[in-house]
Amino acid sequence: MVTENQNFFQKVYEVARLIPYGRVTSYGAIAKYLGAARSARMVGWAMNASHDMEDIPAHRVVNRKGLLTGKHHFDGTNLMQQLLENEGIKVHELQIIDFEKRFWDPSKELGEYYQ
Repeated sequence: MVTENQNFFQKVYEVARLIPYGRVTSYGAIAKYLGAARSARMVGWAMNASHDMEDIPAHRVVNRKGLLTGKHHFDGTNLMQQLLENEGIKVHELQIIDFEKRFWDPSKELGEYYQ
C-alpha cells in the first residue's frame, strides 16, 4: 500500500507542477484526471506531504468551492493566501474571488490521462 500511495503521490505532483501561474485547481479535479475520482482526500494528503518540495505549487490546489482548506498546512498565518495573491488571485475570507474564471481543469487542459 505504501508503494501505491507513493506512486499516486508522484502522479499528483506531476499534475500539480503543470498548474499555470495565476490559476488554481481542486483536489477532486486532480483525482478525476488521474482516474481516481473518489480520491480527492488522497490528493490533499499528497499536497500536505509536498511542503518540502519547492517545485510543487501546493498553494494552487484548493477545495471544489475555491476555499483555502489546506491553509493550515502552510507556515505562517496566511502564507497560502499570500502566495495566491502574489500571483494576482484575489482571496476574501479564505474564498477565491472569481473561482470559476481562475479554475484550471486538468481533464480539459491536458486531455485524457495515460498511465
